[in-house]
Amino acid sequence: MFKRRIYQGLSAAVLALAVAGCKLPTLVQRNVSRSVPATYNNSTQDTLSTAKVRWKEFFTDPNLAALIDTALQHNQELNITLQEIQIARNEIQVRKGDYLPFLSLGARAEGEKPGRYTLQGATEEAINIQPDRRTPTPLANYQLGAFASWEVDIWHKLRNARKSAATRYLASVEGKNFMVTNLISEIANSYYELLALDNQLLILKQGIGIQENALRIVRQEMDAARTTELAVKRFEAQVQNSISLQYKTQQRIVETENKINFLLGRFPQPITRDDQAFAGLVPTSIQAGVPAQLLSNRPDIRQAEQQLVAAKLDVQIARANFYPSLGISGGVGFEAFKPGLLFTTPESMLYNLAGDLSAPLINRNGIKALYVTANALQLQAVYNYERIVLNAYIEVANQLSNINNLQGSYDAKLKEVQALNQSIRISNSLFKAVRADYTEVLFTQRDALTSKFDLTETKMQQLNATVNIYRALGGGWN
Repeated sequence: MFKRRIYQGLSAAVLALAVAGCKLPTLVQRNVSRSVPATYNNSTQDTLSTAKVRWKEFFTDPNLAALIDTALQHNQELNITLQEIQIARNEIQVRKGDYLPFLSLGARAEGEKPGRYTLQGATEEAINIQPDRRTPTPLANYQLGAFASWEVDIWHKLRNARKSAATRYLASVEGKNFMVTNLISEIANSYYELLALDNQLLILKQGIGIQENALRIVRQEMDAARTTELAVKRFEAQVQNSISLQYKTQQRIVETENKINFLLGRFPQPITRDDQAFAGLVPTSIQAGVPAQLLSNRPDIRQAEQQLVAAKLDVQIARANFYPSLGISGGVGFEAFKPGLLFTTPESMLYNLAGDLSAPLINRNGIKALYVTANALQLQAVYNYERIVLNAYIEVANQLSNINNLQGSYDAKLKEVQALNQSIRISNSLFKAVRADYTEVLFTQRDALTSKFDLTETKMQQLNATVNIYRALGGGWN
């Protein structure tokens, strides 16, 4: 009869705890949009994507490939990210151990002197543990045993915590892949910029030679009284301006080299390159594929997706805090007040087994706040995922348009350079024949130099656009 009442009381308590935990705050819900347009810029696309091409096959310049290999081994930021991945992997093991029983072995020794008129002191006196003592003295106690505790994962709170840690580990791996993509792209862009600067420096040196030759001619013309000193000074000023540009370009070369060295994780040193090959570089043809492939190719999208999964699991973990939790603890071993009696059985044996069931009933504001916060973080993850997908699509669309427009700009600029090269020869001949003013020669030389600079800049932008579209499609990390 007594046991029956106990069971009835426990059943009522469990029911009350369950009902109390079922009432949850109302949260804002939002479905994740994973749809993307069928094509880029309403044009027909090939289903094959350049993103599937490995970076060593995409960047065929051996000097550039060597730089990228070095960076992948020694770049400090990348190595920091690798350690973050290790931390995330360790977190999985921590969460995995949380839902397994905790078992420990322990030994304990203590001494205690209770008061004569306390319950413990009076008990010791009554049973005459120390017959030779008139007053209780410190009584030793020795204990040796195994003890265990286990939180029964009824609502999968602990398992969901492990799954959340696992998905965040996968997100950290994708974050590393995205960093590798950006690192390779940044090195390639800086390398092509360095080649362009080398060619611009060569153009300046050639232009200075042409301008100095024109200056000698003008001086001869002044000696022959065919022109004035004003023309000589104007030509001298143009030569000095070009020399100034030469020093600025040399400084940009140093800074670009050091930027690459920083990405490679090493102190400044010369960058091995073939600057003569720049003029012959042709931008690699790109197959953009279909936008839906971004969802599987772009590491940052996959990272955001894993973070979204982890955020949803965190909401389930926070919800489980409202429900009753069941804990089981127990121990077995030996305990005695004298070392010689420690292993006397069965008198010195101890064992215990307990279970506790609890749930918050009154002060649940903190749990509610954590639950609402987890849901807000989930909504943030949803918006972040949609933002990254939208940004990826726009990046690809912009770069595809950029490649087409840069090709037209390069063709036009090449014709401009060819025309101005011819105009230099024509203006020099006319000036010698006193059929053209010196200002025409000056303006022609200046325009020719500027157009050659612009042509080199446009070629660099073409190469950079090719690198950027490769990165935007999600290539380079594998």
